[in-house]
Formats: sequence, structure tokens, C-alpha cells
Amino acid sequence: MLKHTTLILKNLSSAEVINRYLPIYYRSRNVNASQNASENFPSSFCTSTALQTMHGTLPNCDSETKGPLSGMKILDMSRVLAGPFSSMLLADLGASVIKVERPGVGDETRTWGPPFVGSPGNKQSCYFIGVNRNKASVSINIKHPTGRDIVRDLSQKCDVLLENFVPGVLSRLGLGYEDLKHDAPRLIYCSLTGYGSSGPYSKRPGYDVTASSVGGLIGVTGPQDGPPCKVGVALVDLAAGLYAHGAIMAAIIERYKTGRGQRIECDLLATQVACMTNLASNYLNAGVEAKRYGTAHASIVPYQAFQTRDGSYITIAGNNNAQFAALCDRLDLQQLVTDQRYTNNGDRVTNRVQLISELSERFAEKDSKDWLERFEGCAFPYARINSLSQAFSDPQVVHKDMVKTVHHPVTGDVKVVGPAVQFSESENKVRGPPPLLGEHTRTVLTELLSYSHAQVTEFEQQGIIQCAPQ
Repeated sequence: MLKHTTLILKNLSSAEVINRYLPIYYRSRNVNASQNASENFPSSFCTSTALQTMHGTLPNCDSETKGPLSGMKILDMSRVLAGPFSSMLLADLGASVIKVERPGVGDETRTWGPPFVGSPGNKQSCYFIGVNRNKASVSINIKHPTGRDIVRDLSQKCDVLLENFVPGVLSRLGLGYEDLKHDAPRLIYCSLTGYGSSGPYSKRPGYDVTASSVGGLIGVTGPQDGPPCKVGVALVDLAAGLYAHGAIMAAIIERYKTGRGQRIECDLLATQVACMTNLASNYLNAGVEAKRYGTAHASIVPYQAFQTRDGSYITIAGNNNAQFAALCDRLDLQQLVTDQRYTNNGDRVTNRVQLISELSERFAEKDSKDWLERFEGCAFPYARINSLSQAFSDPQVVHKDMVKTVHHPVTGDVKVVGPAVQFSESENKVRGPPPLLGEHTRTVLTELLSYSHAQVTEFEQQGIIQCAPQ
């Protein structure tokens, strides 16, 4: 019996398993979340009918998609970075992401550049390409009543709605969580904002740089005697996207238990403050105000970058006495190990200036290549500080096979950075290119929502939707 059941399950998609067997499981445990139990579990977006568009089927809507979230549908109303990054992670895991965009404009990052790729009349932003693979694009004017009706219809077909509007905007349009949950009780509604839905800053637009400013990250970033600096990439946006991604996954698991969706609130400021970790603990528990240390560490010495003879930099870390001793041995500075000023990490922090001066003089005597060869096989962490070209040609990065090539319908082949996580039994991968604006509007409205082609054409003529040119 068990062997037979296993064989059946192997031949079903994730969505089919959810639809057929989870309701039975919860009924067997006397879980009665609603009168119609099947409504609490995701229905398959990827029907047996091929969902054809001018460029092929919708992303992640084929029988070959084996990701752990295959069959899940994400209505992505977010723009720019944090939300699109989060939904891209879900799409890599197999979810069908329907990206809602403004007609004629789309996601703002479609125009963020240079650099662009493609011909002048069909140029695509590298920024947009970086965080929007594996998605379908549906272009809807949500300021129009019919456009809002279309979004409501989509919310009843999807498992998750992700949005990053300023708090209150969607509610005024009748598209807030309280407006949708009655007709879509299983909907997981994730709001990703700058400062949260309440409080003195809640109505402010929020970007990575402003949340980093308020939350203290920029204040502790930069050279010790210089001005505060922004981190090179929008880490707060990306961290918020990761928080939202994890919260959505947790809410999906919770829905399997209760049959009900819920609202999730995630914001950039809370994300940034939470990520201050040890610096926050230093202040809250010891009253120590964090300072800027450049590449150095407030509580560990040595732990920073050193310039070498050829002008490039190497980072090293001597996190404990053994690592410090190993570093001194490779640098031929064994006398530092027995120097009373550097006996332990506390002493090394206290005498930071003297120690770093001695180490800097030694590093300046050789090129980075020479030091890297000497450090090979050592017991302490070390690395060359790379440019992007050096990073993508680094042998370990090449070994990880992180750069993926996909064919874009307008520009030809484009390259994207693939997922950072791999599974032993599931797929987490790049399946398709970023969509054109409105590329899947007609397909989604006719196949998923059962609108007629005549209705879709009428909507397009009225400016309610936009379909990609055929």
C-alpha cells in the first residue's frame, strides 16, 4: 500500500498533492477551517491547456517545473527592488509569479539606466533584468474601476499578494487586505513598506538609502575619519526581500494548518534595525555607540583590509589567538605573538593602532599575488578584494556556476546571477527571462480569469490594460 501511494505521489505535481491530499489529511484531524475545504488550498494555475503567448508558455507553467512551490501563484504588485527580489526568489522555487505593472510605464526600474541592452527602440534595463526573471507581466491600470476589478479577480485565484505601496494607497482603491480577505480568505497578503503601516514615518516613501540613514547603517559605514557612506548595493532592500520571502513561506505552512490566509507586514526600517545585531547589542547592553571603522571590526583585531605593494587589497581575519599566531607566522612576524600588547583579542583591540601599523608595513612589502600564494592552506580567513570582473572570474565563483544565460525575446541572450541556494531533492533555478511589459496580459486574463478575447481587446482599447505588441 505504501509503495503504491508513493508511486502515485511521485507522478503528481506539488499543487495536485496539495489539492487532493492535504484537505483529506486535515479532515482526518478534525480541522474544519471553512465550509468548502478545497477553497483553502491552491488550485493549479498551470492548466492542461498550454498557456501560449507570443513567446511561449507562462513562466513556471509547465509539467517540467519541479520546484517546491510549483503550483503556487504569486500576485506581485511590487516595484523596484525589495518586492521584486522577494518574488524572484519565490519564482526560482517554482511559483508562478504574475507581475502587475502600469500600462505604458511598467516597473520604474525598466527605465533605470544606463546601462541598457538591446537596440535603441527595444532597450532593456540591466537593473530590471537583474531581479525579474521567471515572471509573467500583466499590465493593468488600477486607477480604473475595471482595472481594480481585474486585480480582485486575480486575488481570488492567487495564493499570495505582494505589494509595496505607501500604506493606505491600496486601501483607498479598495484593494487592501481588509477589502480582499472576505472573497479570498486563503490569500496571504504581504505588505513591504518603508517604515511600516503606523507611526510618525508611515506615510513617508521609503528607499534603501533613507531606511539605512534612519536605522544607523550608513552612520557606521565608511572610513574612520571620513564621512558616512552608503553600502555599495542596496542591502536593506535585499534583506527586506529575504525577510518577506521567509515570512511568506511561513504563512503558506500556517495556511496548511488553518486553511486561512493572513496579512504580513515587512518594512525596510525594521529590517535594517534588526540587522544591526551585534552593534545593536553593544549599544543596548553596554552603552557603546558604534563608530565607523572602514573595513575593520569594532571588536576583533586584526580583521580588515590591508593594501599591498601593487596597490590592491587583501582582507584577513585573526578571530582568535590561534589564527593570529598563524597569520604572524605566514608574515614572518612571530615576535608579535609573544608581545604583551597583543596577548589576546582584548589586548589587540586596545592596541589596535600600533598592531595595524606593524601589519600594514609588512603587507606593503609584497604584491597581493605573493601574499595569496603564501597564505594558501593557512588556518586564518583571507581573500583578495575583487572588482566585479575579478569576482566573476574567480575560480570558486566559476565553480559555483552562478551565472546563467537565458534568451530574451527582444535583446537575445542575457546573463543573470542564479540562486544562491540548492536543494538535494528540489529545483531552485532560472527558467526564463524577465518579461516584456504586458507580455502575458491576454493569456492571464483569458486562461486564468476566463475573460473572452473580445473583452480583453475592449479593455485594451479603453486603456485599462496593456498587451505586448504581437
